[in-house]
Amino acid sequence: MSTSTAAIHNTNKACCTIPPVQSDYTPKGSFKPYGDFKKVYVTGSGSDKHALVCVFDIFGYFPQTQQGADILASTLNTTVYMPDFFEPNPPFPYSKYPPQTDQDKKDIQEFFGGTAKPSFAVEKLLAFGNNLKKQGITKVGVYGFCWGGKVVVTSASDVTPFSSAAIVHPAMLSVDDAKKLAIPLAIYISNDEPVDEYNGIVDVLAKKPFAANTDHKHYKNMFHGWAAARADLKNDENKKEYEDVYSKLADFFHKTLV
Repeated sequence: MSTSTAAIHNTNKACCTIPPVQSDYTPKGSFKPYGDFKKVYVTGSGSDKHALVCVFDIFGYFPQTQQGADILASTLNTTVYMPDFFEPNPPFPYSKYPPQTDQDKKDIQEFFGGTAKPSFAVEKLLAFGNNLKKQGITKVGVYGFCWGGKVVVTSASDVTPFSSAAIVHPAMLSVDDAKKLAIPLAIYISNDEPVDEYNGIVDVLAKKPFAANTDHKHYKNMFHGWAAARADLKNDENKKEYEDVYSKLADFFHKTLV
């Protein structure tokens, strides 16, 4: 286990550092019912002025994703909520990804068309964010991985309750989604996402009125999933880039929420 800390990459104000990242990790938060969800991973007990919502990937709750939420909660002195967007159904089986057989391919398409249909998740996410605002939270940020990245960016249009959004190795990247953004976005992709769409999104962000509060990075040495359920934190390079992206997320949300 590393005992070093990862510095936040902030050229304007080096406000904080993230705690050490562990390859074998026991999540610090707890599961509670909240809003319309029976199961929400809640971590941190910070300011009542801001909060974060995490949209996990298709594999649901994993220690790597929960460690990231714990990192952001402690670094930003905030509370992070991670609802179970698939309840009452299970997440997609990790053992079936990437799909190899025709049945696995059929199963994942059915999963995206049913349990994980993005439009269903967007509706739930918007309701969850609005509920936090009704509870008195002034600013709510949102971030998501892979499938969750699509859900997050879709929820960040003119009807959004969120103040800023971030997507990490997002699935189904679309420049059209970026054109509809009404809030600052941070986007961090791996080498497996379409670079043309990424570059188009970065160009769109540069023209937005909130351009100064956006952020982006292409992790060319990383694979789709390196910061969430598929992260191999026993691999030094993966761990290093995991630390880097969570430092960037902490920096981004410090600038846009805190």
